[in-house]
Amino acid sequence: MKITAILPAAGKGTRAAFGKNKVLRDLDGKTVLAKAIEAFSLNPRIDDIIISASENDLDEVCKIAETFKNCRVVCGGDTRTQSVYAALYECEDTDYVLIHDAARPFVTQKVINDCIDTVLQYQSAVCALPATDTSVLCDGGCIRTVPDRNGVFTLQTPQAFSYPQILHAYEQIREDEKFTDDSGVYLRYVAPPHIFEGDRKNIKLTFAEDFKMNTNIRTGIGIDTHAFADHGESITLGGVQIPSDRALLAHSDGDVLAHAVADAILSAAGLDDIGHYFPDTDPQYKGADSLLLLKKAAGFVKEKGYIVGNVSAAIIAEKPKLFPYIAEMRENIAASLGISSQNIGITAGTNEKLGYLGRGEGITVTANVLLRSAD
Repeated sequence: MKITAILPAAGKGTRAAFGKNKVLRDLDGKTVLAKAIEAFSLNPRIDDIIISASENDLDEVCKIAETFKNCRVVCGGDTRTQSVYAALYECEDTDYVLIHDAARPFVTQKVINDCIDTVLQYQSAVCALPATDTSVLCDGGCIRTVPDRNGVFTLQTPQAFSYPQILHAYEQIREDEKFTDDSGVYLRYVAPPHIFEGDRKNIKLTFAEDFKMNTNIRTGIGIDTHAFADHGESITLGGVQIPSDRALLAHSDGDVLAHAVADAILSAAGLDDIGHYFPDTDPQYKGADSLLLLKKAAGFVKEKGYIVGNVSAAIIAEKPKLFPYIAEMRENIAASLGISSQNIGITAGTNEKLGYLGRGEGITVTANVLLRSAD
């Protein structure tokens, strides 16, 4: 038994208005098409994959396909129906085909396996979700019919069929017939197709806003410690000068809070730590304002395509008392990162007299951040 996956990818993506095929747009570091191909490539039950591409996109699609085993590209047509038929025509000794929209990059292995199990049992398998909203039929701007919601489903892909049956169905399509998916073709020329339950995360990327779901979320942790000197009158935390009987030892201004936040955002973006960019061996950073360093670090992160979503930091210190200064720290950190202070959380606590922190030998800050795509 041989199973082939077909991914029609010859559309123009005009509703997304990107000026190019939307499936060739980057999403989480990979093109939409590559993510969709990958899902089927990882499934051991899929023997080969055929991509239908437009002539304009052929070179780029071929380069993507080359990175996957048993994946080849055929020239599609002006409509989805024509592109699917072109791929069906190129299938070799296939028993079943799974047809999946290339613009659905979030398909899971469970959905793929459920599709295969269903088609093996019923010769057809259509991914479907029960309607949760009331659906209506309209004509002339007015509601004419309200179907029973219990019998209404929205269809997704993949949709799988016996290869001989679906090929025969496509060969019967007349020029004046239009179909939006493969289940309609099968229903028209073979039999009522069988459905199986899909996944609400298996959405189709259609409009530009669909690409702004911030699916590329990254988290990072930064931890920094500074020891107390044996002299001084204040410390700096979050850009706030706080009275203290001892300063913190540091090459810069010793703002351990700003340093921890900077390390967290740099780490989340896959960059080096703060010491790499602002080394304590460089004289220009002697006594430097750490909020400015934090702002620069945020700039490095933005160059990688990310912005800071929120920050949560915990300061551990026996003294001085920090609560009266936390609100100002939040404002300063937020201003350096270019986000609202409502997205900054800072807590302060002691170490209950335990360890070096409990002995008052230094201050440690742990910061957690969330980055999201800047698009």
